[in-house]
Amino acid sequence: MKSMESSIWKVVNIMYETLTTSLLQENMSDKIKYLTDHLRPLKTKFSLDPIYIGLFGSTGAGKSSLLNAIVDQQFFLPVSGRETCTSCIVQVSNRGENYEAKIHLLSLEEWDEELKNLVELVKKPKEEEEEEEEEEGDVGEAVRKLRVLYGKDAEARSYSDLSSMKLPVNINSSKCIQLKAAQAEELSEKLDPYIRCHSDQDVEEPAQDDVGTKMRLWPLIKYVEVTIPKSDVIPEGVVFMDIPGTGDYNSKRDEMWKETINKCSVIWVVSNIERVVGDKVHEVLLTESIKAYQGGMCSDIALVVTKSDNLHLEEYLRERKQNNKPIETKHDAILESNTTVKEKKSRGMKKKLEKRLPSDSEILHKPDLVYTISATEYWQKMFLTKEETEIPKLRKYVRNIYLKEKKKLLMDYVTQALDIVLLAENFNSTQDMVNHYQQSGLETFVEEKIKALEEDIEKCFAQLEQPLNEGVEEAKSSHQETFIRLLTRDTGYQGFHKTLKAVCQKNGVYASPTFARIDLNGALAQPIYDKIDPMFANIFRNQKGTSMKSCLDMFKYSIQEKIRDVWTNSAVANHNCKLKLFIAKTNIILSTLEREIQKKLDIYQFLPLSIQSDLQPYYEEAAKIQGRQSCKKMQNILSENIERETQWGMFERAKEKMKMKLQELKDTIMTKLRTDISTMLKLALSYREEHSERLPDFQNEYREIDRIHVALQRM
Repeated sequence: MKSMESSIWKVVNIMYETLTTSLLQENMSDKIKYLTDHLRPLKTKFSLDPIYIGLFGSTGAGKSSLLNAIVDQQFFLPVSGRETCTSCIVQVSNRGENYEAKIHLLSLEEWDEELKNLVELVKKPKEEEEEEEEEEGDVGEAVRKLRVLYGKDAEARSYSDLSSMKLPVNINSSKCIQLKAAQAEELSEKLDPYIRCHSDQDVEEPAQDDVGTKMRLWPLIKYVEVTIPKSDVIPEGVVFMDIPGTGDYNSKRDEMWKETINKCSVIWVVSNIERVVGDKVHEVLLTESIKAYQGGMCSDIALVVTKSDNLHLEEYLRERKQNNKPIETKHDAILESNTTVKEKKSRGMKKKLEKRLPSDSEILHKPDLVYTISATEYWQKMFLTKEETEIPKLRKYVRNIYLKEKKKLLMDYVTQALDIVLLAENFNSTQDMVNHYQQSGLETFVEEKIKALEEDIEKCFAQLEQPLNEGVEEAKSSHQETFIRLLTRDTGYQGFHKTLKAVCQKNGVYASPTFARIDLNGALAQPIYDKIDPMFANIFRNQKGTSMKSCLDMFKYSIQEKIRDVWTNSAVANHNCKLKLFIAKTNIILSTLEREIQKKLDIYQFLPLSIQSDLQPYYEEAAKIQGRQSCKKMQNILSENIERETQWGMFERAKEKMKMKLQELKDTIMTKLRTDISTMLKLALSYREEHSERLPDFQNEYREIDRIHVALQRM
């Protein structure tokens, strides 16, 4: 594939140089300028857009250790068996020449917004001062952030006091700290203080040195970019995202959390083997991953079970249920345990996916949904070989994804180059096809097919009507149950009431360290998603039946077949060039539309956003509640107003807004299609009599491009 890439790029550059040097720029016709304008972007050596692979897991899941093993750098990202290490999103790519890192900080304005909310969260009204001090969970996290930046007892100070204090670091205009190193170990050492979570005990006292200052920075860090040199281990262009299990109290970091998940092509839900059976956190993360899959960018999900070597042989043998085969070594026990976990979790994942996706979805027929890995054994090799740790298997998985995307990109590039060379040959033709084209009825046929396509797309979207209506009725009947399940806790003052305040401050969405991610808007919308998910996936992903892709394919094939008939029945000799041009043009037009359709994330996510908009005044009202019984008062405000908004049509409005977004997508598709088809016909029917330029002969270039195009189709 690399040789094809090199060959096509050379051909395109030769064509561009030949075209621009043989014709005077000021005398070029609009059609010749069209050629040069479309060749110019292809002249720059193309590169694959980053393929983002998200490692999505809760604290202690082993994401950093897994990532270190994948990139073959044992202690590159900080790891620890004793404490949380990664405090923010860390992005790792291998596009550089050296080891580099960029620490992106919150702006002063962004931190000031968070500071106000943190102070509000930890504040104790007078009637609560005698209560035992709360330093766990959500309040504990807020206290640690304040102490790290402002010192001991910072939580007792007012917002005005804290905002007037100098931060331990100056946030420069670029809001970025850059690190460079010659070796991995050197950069790792420099990076460690920034991305490792440190307890407030470590940094309550004033910093004595530069390292101490860096250790205070973690509450101010938005995200970290790490670049390592190119290697054969991971293809260039693959970007790994180490994503904490929940978002963040800070609005900007939480937005980044959601944006990061939504732009990942692949999501690995990471859970260690001790938690994967019984613990429900990874189930929540899997649900978030499926939402990203439905939204558009994500095309693959896998469960990666870490620390598979964490097995005590005697305990395993005592609890082992399979007695038909003797186990004598830890090696055999680990492999048997891995097989058992894979079978159980694969069944669970498939069942969860089947509820939301059509039965013929590609992801349901993957050979591997679950991987069991051991980063420790990858390095130590005491009980497992490197192959048995499945790290090489994951690398192969990454390489296959990369090659698939690379082929798709190269095919798009070659198709565009073929289109241009065919257009150049067409411009050199002296054959006037206009009369024959007008007599053929092609224009009328195309317009009829466009109208039919519009009707087919409307029928596609109409399939959502009944599930939407059923989902709305389900949401209306279960909204109070949803609220009670999510936002009612019998924990008194020392616990959930502070979490609930944070939920209200964040308009219904809060990443709680204690209660995991709470999204009231999403939970209220979930009954609608439960009804529409299979049909939504069928419309936007499924390649058969009544999907949008099948509608576009039928349109393309019918247009191309008609074009073949028109040119076959023409009396004009050597019509092959125009026929190939039409075929290439329609392929490009429809491929472009398919990429537009994939950008549908805002449609899928519009339900909770609409609900959030309706409930926002009540979140703001509840967030102001203080004093005794504040938890109950906040719950009452939300419960009463959710009931009121439900009666006033909150769920119906969300449904109508989603339908409106679908209508906007259809209108965008049809407008673009009509414009592009019209341009195609004008260009394809042009001939040299219309302009004086005789273009260079690109026959040799055409043959080379066509050869590569055929070879790619056969791969």
